[in-house]
Amino acid sequence: MTTPLRWVPVAETRRVLDAIDDPVTRTRAFSALTRINILYMVARAGSGHLGSSMSAADVVSWLLLHELRRPGAHDGDLYFSSKGHDAPGLYAALIGLGLLDEDLVHRLRRIDGLPGHPDVHTPHMPFNTGSLGMGIAKAKGVILADRLLGTRRRVFVLTGDGELQEGQNWESLAGAAHRGMGELTVVVDHNKLQSDTWVTEVSDLGDLAAKFAAFGWAVLRCDGNDVAAFRAACRDRAESYPDRPAVIVADTVKGAGCATFAATSMAPGQWRYLFHSGAPAPADRERAYAELVATAQEIVGAAGLTPLRLADAAPAPGPAPGGGPRLPEVYGEALVARAGRDPRIVALDADLVLDTGLIPFSRAYPDRFVECGIAEQDMVSMAGGLAYRGLLPFVHSFSCFLHARPNEQIFNNATEGRKVVYVGSLAGLLPAAPGHSHQAVRDVSAVGAIPDLVVLEPADAAETRAAVDFCVDTPHSVYLRLVSVPVPEPVAGLPAGPLELGRGRVVRPGGPVVAVGAGPVVLAELLRAADLLAADGIDLTVVALPWLNRVDHGWLGDLVERADHLVVVENHFVRGGQADLLARALAELRLPDPPAFRGVGVTEVPRCGTPAEALLAHGLHADRLAEVVRAEVGGKSEPGRFDVVLRH
Repeated sequence: MTTPLRWVPVAETRRVLDAIDDPVTRTRAFSALTRINILYMVARAGSGHLGSSMSAADVVSWLLLHELRRPGAHDGDLYFSSKGHDAPGLYAALIGLGLLDEDLVHRLRRIDGLPGHPDVHTPHMPFNTGSLGMGIAKAKGVILADRLLGTRRRVFVLTGDGELQEGQNWESLAGAAHRGMGELTVVVDHNKLQSDTWVTEVSDLGDLAAKFAAFGWAVLRCDGNDVAAFRAACRDRAESYPDRPAVIVADTVKGAGCATFAATSMAPGQWRYLFHSGAPAPADRERAYAELVATAQEIVGAAGLTPLRLADAAPAPGPAPGGGPRLPEVYGEALVARAGRDPRIVALDADLVLDTGLIPFSRAYPDRFVECGIAEQDMVSMAGGLAYRGLLPFVHSFSCFLHARPNEQIFNNATEGRKVVYVGSLAGLLPAAPGHSHQAVRDVSAVGAIPDLVVLEPADAAETRAAVDFCVDTPHSVYLRLVSVPVPEPVAGLPAGPLELGRGRVVRPGGPVVAVGAGPVVLAELLRAADLLAADGIDLTVVALPWLNRVDHGWLGDLVERADHLVVVENHFVRGGQADLLARALAELRLPDPPAFRGVGVTEVPRCGTPAEALLAHGLHADRLAEVVRAEVGGKSEPGRFDVVLRH
């Protein structure tokens, strides 16, 4: 039987802070209490970044408690995290100080709660981060604005050491030194680990201090988990380098403050850190909770205070729905199989070997696996070089980063007429818990118009295996869009043969109301909607069309020959997507009696929450889709509308 987690109320944090005068002891106590709430929030949410939050907790605690002048005021000192992965830690600290609503401790990664990565709609979050490498440049903009407005304040930016593989960081440094931005302090949370493994094993940053110094920055270094050492570094920075931008390289331990999560507890030879993201397993969670509470009680007791009074957990949200396999895992196995028959295949990865399904490939073909680190532009251009020599590069990252950062490089490869396969995991609205920085809903429109690039989104395991074969056999470059949530049961196991470019398959035969979609999320919701509509006497035909920027006009004409209504549902922004594609094709077919047409998809910044919350909020839940079809059949839909009402 598991022990329920408890959390530290704001009143208890205030009691402890008010009773301790020594700033170092006070900060140590605060970071210990913060770590308890970090674990509570992540475990309750079922996901989040424990390791980064724990490693940065001492730095964040000192800055918020003692370093920032008038934090939160319009002209007060400014702090924000560029990497954004440590959001649970920053939230926990702000809640403890009463700067965020206490009830939010229960609402990490929920609709109208705390997003998975920082978002400006949350108080004290000046920027949307989590898309890496932007923070230093944003801080420079703040400083330039302050100077123009006649004010001066200090700006502190936290970066990760893995994040420093992003090229934009290095573009930012020279300009800050050139303009003498003594207001700017960058703190590197140098925990030496990135998403999958050790930074030195991916793309070693070398001598960080020398690199920053070469750009003209003042450089300080300290133990970032030693509060006294970090205080001394902050003091030295202020006294010795007031007119230059400065970096404090804070050497930390990922998961610091808790032996269960600490990277120093990794077994010899263990290559992957297990607590970068996601909620810990029950046994790890209980062990870590006991360690964190014991540490906090020891600090509180040494200060002469009575033991901590922790609060009971709020009622937990329902369990996440189960399902079948995750398509990146299916994809990875299929790629290994094809690579065994095709020595041209080379796999490139952007520090996401687990999430992109590439662990089997990296083990089976280590000489054909290239770990590029957090540098998608570099990776995509490398793929162009591989293609020049006749190899077949498969390029991998999260869809949100793969289509955006290197969009110019993808287009450049296309203009050279050489084949590259781009594989984006974490595609679409779900999972919604990480927030909009990681929800890839604009990728289809961003790459769909690139010449000779086919955009393909499989719906289940069989279609994913067929998609890998298509990627290898087709003469076209391909953007393969992989949804990363478990394949829902109504989709898993649907029959599929070889894919035919531009043609789909009927997965639920029905009547003259036809619904088209791609991918496991959309197809699952459409099949559930069909069950709801059957009770109303509406026999919905459901069609899986995995091609998002190609359609066979003859196939489409046959599909709609007897259709009265055609509804297209998209797991991404509607502009430039599949509905636009089919509407254009229908117009070009010049049918004498075309079906009534309706497109449904995402039209606003995607929202963070549970799967059901996000689908409801964006009109993609089965209940909402059934409402759309009923309105269409009843002739009550709004003319000219291309999307559904997004809020519920």
